[in-house]
This record gives sequence, C-alpha cells and structure tokens, in this order.
Amino acid sequence: MTTTSLKLPAELKQRAAAIAQRAGITPHAFMVSAIEQAASAAEQRAAFVETALAAREEMRRTGKGYDAEEVHAYIKARIAGTKPAKPKARSWRG
Repeated sequence: MTTTSLKLPAELKQRAAAIAQRAGITPHAFMVSAIEQAASAAEQRAAFVETALAAREEMRRTGKGYDAEEVHAYIKARIAGTKPAKPKARSWRG
C-alpha cells in the first residue's frame, strides 16, 4: 500500500473523525472507504455513459429503437414478478 498525504479543511477532518468514531472505525479507514465508494461510483457512471452512447450509436446506425411506453410496461411487469414478452425494436425512421 502506498502512502498519500491528504490536506483537509479542519471542519471536514472533524466530521470524518466523528463519523468514523460512531462507526467504530479509524478516520483512516473511513477515508479509504469514502474514496473507494467515490471511485466505484465514478467508474459505474462512466460505464453507464459508455453503454448509453454505444446504444445511441447503434440506434442511429440501424434506425431502430424501442417505444418508451412498452419498455416502461415491461419493466413494471418484471418488477411485479411476471414474465412479459420483451419489447421489440422498431424502425423510427420515416
């Protein structure tokens, strides 16, 4: 493990220390966990955006997409525990 020096405003350092104490961990462990969570969230967001951009490009290339109302109904039915038919891609070009 490498060592990194981190300068924090006094108020933030106190808040982190107080939260860590309540959680029964060290301020260091709290900060490592917070940075890990932030890094994971940033990576997930980047992957989501990359997937969305790829889907957009495929839609533009093929001229096919999904009706939002059909997708929403499909998701709601899945959440309700049923096994609905998947929406079908349709041409959106005139």
